Amino acid sequence: MSSASFHSESPLRARHDEFASGETARRATAAGDARGSADFPHATHAAKVTWIPWGESAEIVGAFDRVETEYAAIRRGAALCDQPQRGTLEICGRDRVEFLQRMLTQDMKGFSAGQTREAFWLNRKGRIEADLLLCEIGDRILIDCAGAVAANTATTLTNFVFAEDVTIANVSSRDYRLAVHGPETLHLLELAGVNAQAVETLGALHNCVATSIGDISCVLARVDTCGVCGIEIFVARTGALELWNSLLSVHDLLQGGQRRGRPCGWHAFNMARIEGGTPLFEVDFGPASLPHETGLIDRRVSFTKGCYLGQEVVARMNSLGKPKQIVRAFRMMSDSLPVESAQIFAVGNEGSIGDEVGVVTSSTMSPMLGAACVGFATVRYAHSSAGTELIIAAEGRPERATVQAELAAVKIPVEIGNSEKQI
Repeated sequence: MSSASFHSESPLRARHDEFASGETARRATAAGDARGSADFPHATHAAKVTWIPWGESAEIVGAFDRVETEYAAIRRGAALCDQPQRGTLEICGRDRVEFLQRMLTQDMKGFSAGQTREAFWLNRKGRIEADLLLCEIGDRILIDCAGAVAANTATTLTNFVFAEDVTIANVSSRDYRLAVHGPETLHLLELAGVNAQAVETLGALHNCVATSIGDISCVLARVDTCGVCGIEIFVARTGALELWNSLLSVHDLLQGGQRRGRPCGWHAFNMARIEGGTPLFEVDFGPASLPHETGLIDRRVSFTKGCYLGQEVVARMNSLGKPKQIVRAFRMMSDSLPVESAQIFAVGNEGSIGDEVGVVTSSTMSPMLGAACVGFATVRYAHSSAGTELIIAAEGRPERATVQAELAAVKIPVEIGNSEKQI
């Protein structure tokens, strides 16, 4: 399915531009207080929201202001993310769990209210149609997926419904997606009015709750994409603006008025999720990928459940013991940063450039590693072992890199958000 068939406009766009104007005014006032005049345009730069395309499916915020400030909110506070590029499916009916057990790669047995699970939806050739986050909330299942594949996923799943009591709907035009990431996320939700029992439930991974924030009904699901507490939020599109404003107003109350939590764009989120070891569908792998090639096989696929669509291909690949290629984390030996699609080569004789063996899928400078350059790449399996040296085209030069043992670039201490430690 082409992403051109899906386009989502953020209902928060005007609000984001207002935030930038407010930040500029706040800084000008602060500079004036410090210098005895409110007219010091040279004393601080103007905040300006930048928008970037997400394929042809949406425009997302690249940055609200300073990327480093937004990144710090993820690591020490609570960062609020707008996600117009995400889609939502809704599955109802008494046979919904049994049906998904026969369709998806994950074991859905025992899936009950308050739980989340991650799974792939495959085609007959074992290729990934969608990467799914499933939330069972008692009377239905909400599924987060890429907006570009939401309609196709609903249609192809529905094609396998026969006599079961199951209905599958793409509700992306009805429901909207926000997220909060950071060690103070649960504190933020508590201050915003989420009841204590729901907050306690969200203290554990793979949990979700149907709750309300003020008068706004929503579903909250715990997914630590950035290596710290992360909450995915499902909310009616008509309530997204009110919920955003409610959560943002709480930000100003944290730490005695110091804004440690704040709106966060893609650039800061991307830095943190790479550090946290989370490859993304549409970025690091996609519809041409097999599950074994994603680096997420242990998180998304069960080898003890029964048959599902594409299962024969997955089982055959597992019996072979290795895929042709796989997503791996890398770390540069120099301070050169490769860009997406940069070519990767083996190290040849006497350190020369050998055969092309892969491509960079995403990269960043890691603040937690002293600005070391890290990222994800798809590389041939023969060159994917931890410690393998590679040559990557970076900033116009061939530079050395090493394959990392784990997808996560760093282990992030939980206590960072509640201490005086500095990133």
